[in-house]
Amino acid sequence: MAPHLHPVKEERFDVPAQTNTDPKGNVRPVDVYRVEPWGLYMARPADHHEFGYVESWLLPSRHLRVTIFHYRPGHERDLDRYVDVGEYWRDGDVWHSRDHYLDLLVRTGRGTAVEDVDELFAAVAAGLLDTDDAELAVLRAFEAVDGIAAHGHDVDAWLSSVGLPISWQ
Repeated sequence: MAPHLHPVKEERFDVPAQTNTDPKGNVRPVDVYRVEPWGLYMARPADHHEFGYVESWLLPSRHLRVTIFHYRPGHERDLDRYVDVGEYWRDGDVWHSRDHYLDLLVRTGRGTAVEDVDELFAAVAAGLLDTDDAELAVLRAFEAVDGIAAHGHDVDAWLSSVGLPISWQ
């Protein structure tokens, strides 16, 4: 089966406006933004059929976005943290993300899986992502898997150990 091919997903996080612009250009209100020296926390409602609320941390130094999806009844998934690999940066009070296809699914205390490797290779083959960015995505994903695994498959514990203490609502 061929992977789903899509352009690199980019988002905008406008802290003063309390909005998040998704990859399709939809502007959504944000309940909470919290800016820390190591990253940006966001919590907002979601109009997705599988989940109704989302909390995320953008962590530029690790090239990661860590997310908790609050699933709707009947759509629960066996995962505690969803980790996107990409580029995350701040431009004044506005933050940006550029997803590099690879995702980590973390089941705290039980395991971490790397997903969408097929999407990464399809994106490179289609010229949507260059080989240098793809190589960095793979290296960053495996660095994160190593750190998460070394901390009992606990993303929050690993991040705290490297000076990125994240917390959730």
